[in-house]
Amino acid sequence: MTKDELRAELERQAKRFQTVYGGEVTTYAAQPDPERKPWRKKQTVYDQMFQKELEKIEKELSQKVTETE
Repeated sequence: MTKDELRAELERQAKRFQTVYGGEVTTYAAQPDPERKPWRKKQTVYDQMFQKELEKIEKELSQKVTETE
C-alpha cells in the first residue's frame, strides 16, 4: 500500500465515520521528534580498569622522566 492509497483510505474512513455515525474527526499536528543526543558507549568495568592502568603507567613514566633529569 502506497502513501497515496493510505491517505485515500483514511479519508474514506473519516468521511464514512462522519456520515454514518455523525462523529467528528479531529486532526492533530505531528509532534516534533525529540532532539537526539549523540550516542555514547557506557564504560564497562574492563574499560574502567584499562583506563586506570593507562593512567598508572603514564604516572610511572612521568616519574621516571623526572628522576633521570
